[in-house]
Formats: sequence, C-alpha cells, structure tokens
Amino acid sequence: MNQNLTIADYAVFIIYFLVVSIYGYTIYRKREKNEHDAKAYFLAEGTLTWWAIGASLIASNISAEQFIGMSGEGFFLGIAVAAYEWIAAIALIIVAVWFIPVYLKNKIYTMPQFLKTRYNESTALIMAVFWLFLYVFVNLTSILYLGAVAINGLAGGEYLHAIMIGLAVFALIISLGGMKVVAYTDVIQVAVLIIGGLVTTYIALTVVSDHFGFGKDALAGFNLLMEKAPEHFKMIIDRPTASSSQLEIDKYLTFPGLMSYLAGIWIINLNYWGCNQYITQRALGADLQTARNGILFAGFLKLLMPLIVMLPGIAAYVLYQNGGLPQLIGGKDGAYSAMLTFLPTGLKGLSVAALTAAIVASLAGKVNSISTIYTLDVHKKYIQKNASDRHQVNIGRYAVFAAMLLAVLFTWNDILGIGGVGGFTYIQKYTGFISPGVFAMFFLGMFWKRTTGTAAIVGVILGFVLSVLFNEYAPMLFGNETLLYTAYSNGKGAFEIPFHICMGLSFFFTMLAMIAISFAGPKVNPKAFEIDSEMFKVKPQTTVLIVITLLIIVALYVKFW
Repeated sequence: MNQNLTIADYAVFIIYFLVVSIYGYTIYRKREKNEHDAKAYFLAEGTLTWWAIGASLIASNISAEQFIGMSGEGFFLGIAVAAYEWIAAIALIIVAVWFIPVYLKNKIYTMPQFLKTRYNESTALIMAVFWLFLYVFVNLTSILYLGAVAINGLAGGEYLHAIMIGLAVFALIISLGGMKVVAYTDVIQVAVLIIGGLVTTYIALTVVSDHFGFGKDALAGFNLLMEKAPEHFKMIIDRPTASSSQLEIDKYLTFPGLMSYLAGIWIINLNYWGCNQYITQRALGADLQTARNGILFAGFLKLLMPLIVMLPGIAAYVLYQNGGLPQLIGGKDGAYSAMLTFLPTGLKGLSVAALTAAIVASLAGKVNSISTIYTLDVHKKYIQKNASDRHQVNIGRYAVFAAMLLAVLFTWNDILGIGGVGGFTYIQKYTGFISPGVFAMFFLGMFWKRTTGTAAIVGVILGFVLSVLFNEYAPMLFGNETLLYTAYSNGKGAFEIPFHICMGLSFFFTMLAMIAISFAGPKVNPKAFEIDSEMFKVKPQTTVLIVITLLIIVALYVKFW
C-alpha cells in the first residue's frame, strides 16, 4: 500500500523525531551528576512526577499490536474489545490501592526480587530467566516486527529492514539514558500518540459520514456506525446456540460474553498491570502517593484508548460492507492501515509519528526492564556480587544493546514466524499460557501469609500445564460439553474452549493446588509480608478520581450493554 508520503509528511515526522531527541538529551544532561547511580538509572528513584509515571505507563502499553491488532478486532468484533481497555482502568485502580503499597513498603524494585523476598532464591532465578526470554523473544521481537511492517506499509512497502533498524536505534538512544529519560520522553510520545490517534479517528468518522451523503460530520459518522453495524456496539457477546453461524461462534471464542468477566480478562489485566516488571517499574521508584496518582492517571487515560484504536476498525467495517474501502488488504489486520489512506497531506506524517511514538516507547520501556532484571537479579547476584553502581549502569547499557540486537536478528527474516500468526496473537499466545500461574503466585504471596515457596513453584508450572491442557487438549480428552466448559467448533475441523475461560479454569485449579500445598506448611510463613490496613488508605482526592473513573465506566456499560 503505497500512500506516497509527501515532503510535508516527512517534515512532520522529522519534527517529531527532533523534539523527542532534543528533549531526551536535555533530560539526560540534567541527570549527569547521577549518571552512575544504579537506582537513578534503573528506577529514576524519586524524580518521576505522577503525570510522567501515568504517561509512561500508557506509552509503554500502547504499541503497534494495539493500533493494528485491536483495530482489527474492532473491525471483526466491535466495541466488545474495548473491555480490555476499560477493565484495565479498574485493574489499575486495584493495583494503585492494594498492590503498589505492598511493593513500596517492602522496598521491591524488581519482580524477581519480590519472589526472592517472599519465597526463595530458586523461584526468583527461575522467573528472572523466564521473564528475560519472554521479554526478548516474545514481546520485543513482536513489537519491533509488527511496528516495522505497519510503518513500511505506509511508506510504500520497500523499506522494511531500514525501518526496523531505525526503530531499534531510536529506542536504543532513548533507553541508554535510563528510566528517567524513558519516562519523560514518554510524555511527548503519549501526547503524539493520543493526538495522532484522535485525528485518525475523527477523519475516519467524517469519511463514513461523507460516504453516506451527510458531509464531513464526525458526529453523524458515529451515529451511522451505530445504525449500519448495531451488532458492533454490544459489549456482551451472546452465547452461541445450535442455530448460530460460524461467524457468531468465532466472535464468542474471541470474547465469550459474560464469562470473560468471570474469568480471563481480570487475570490478563491484573497480571499485566500488577505483576509485570515492564509496567510496575515506572512506579517503584516513587513515593506511595506519587505512584498512586500516576497509576490512576494512566487508568483515566485508558478510557480514551478505544476511541483511538477501536473506532477506526468499526469505521473500516462499515465502509467495507458498503463498498467504500476497496483498498483493504489483509483482512481485519489491514483495517487501520486502510483508514490511514484517507488522511490528507501532513496528517499522514502525524499518523506515522503517532505509530512510531507507540512503537519506540514500548521498545524503550521493554529493553529498560530487560536491562533492570538482568543487572539487578542475575548479574549482580550470581556473576559479580560486588559490582559498583558505575559498573551496574554499564552492564545495564550492555544488556540494552544486546537485547535490541537479538530482537533485530530474530525479526530480520521473521525467524519466529510472527507474521504467520500476527503480532497480537503471538503475544497473547505465549504470555497468556503463563499468566494464571504467575498471577496466582503473586496474589497469594501478597495477601496470604501461609503461602510457601514450594506452592509458588508448583503454581507456576501447574498454571502453564493447565493452560496448555484446556487450550489444546481438553475437548479431545474430556469431550466438548462438561460441567466446567463448553467447546465450540472453530471452523477448522476442531473444537475450542474460549481462551478467557481456559485462563479462568487454569487460575482456579492453580489456586486450589497452591492453597492445599501451603496448608502443609506453617500457619505463618516466616517470609510473609507484613500487611496493615494503614497501607491501603487513600486520600480524599484519590477517592474522587477513583469514583469518577468508575462512574464513567458504568455509564459506558449501561449505554452499550
């Protein structure tokens, strides 16, 4: 898809690049006196404001797989996919009120450190190695590949490897400055991301309106979407019946209605936002109130994300169904790129800048987390125990470079086959299998003093095994209809249990096993965290922000139920 980016488009993109680079360098110069302070480098300890934390959380979270993948799900499924964003806002409230106080009170800086402090060193090492492999070979590679493919499509389709290197180098430059540079440049990145995304949504709605003869009216465009595709504006997908079409079954397999809210979507969000170094690292160097305000600010911004990443997909669906989108290539995953073809000169450059901002921010945040885990939880503990702060910072920078180099090598010719399954599916597949066990281990470790290290290791392994069992083999072994689940035809000659339900079942049985094993240990594990009610008290202004966020979410669900 060659959209013939003009000089004006390139000028907009170059301005964005220069602003981020100059601002990042300015921030780096300001922290030169702490250049070799390990905590300042990895955590930006005490220097991040609440708005920098919140913006960095969003910039790191939203990437090409959201722009392309979630917009594609908007094309296929509709507004139901917004649940990932709106439930995330509630998850962030839970993390801010209950999870972060536990981390900060116990001076936790990395997730492996949490496991060592609460359980034992073996658990921490196993998970540190696992997270390093997951972040490098799943997250980093898929973000880089999908991002390069998306921008390459806008640039004409002939520059994949050059764009891949450009994205990697841009992210590398930012991440070598440490967490403070990453977080504060993320403020610009998220501003570009939101402005560029909203502009694309506005243009998409006006195109819909114009296509049906109502002129360029965004509000009329939105009303037309609801009129032409009413099934795309239902938050709850109905359970299939004997007369349901394969399309209806496929939608339910993707997002199984109310069962999603009783099972997997909470595990996905609470594990991602509360037990993930890539995310929590931004708040672990701040005081409690700053961390809370930043996380809640991110939750509020989450409410906007469906406007940016989902509505263009629905607009693409309505246009495609009515003959107004002949340029759609690649099915649902081509929806967002197809809508970008309607952008006028200059705004295409802004859209590329927004997409680049999302990709670079995610890459920089990810390699910073890889660097932090490797340096603090592997290198300093097992290779060079007496490493000075200066040496730790240098090792961290070497780790950043090595991780990015590996990502480029493995995505150069798509060795991992990311293009075959799609970046969004690739990430969900490999992180989703481990999420039930990891979240069970963290949740019980925080809030149940009896949980043992043995239970934690069993939980991680069992959670993975059960995820594979329910996702791949249960219908074949136990039948398609049981007391626990119903499997549905996937249209490919096999039967599947909806992924969210698989996660819920895996989490439930993993929790039971961990609780049973822990009952064999002491009533209070000597390594249990001290918890008191004062930790979880929130200030009145914090309560107001929480209530406003919840009221908006309730209103959205009442409107689109």
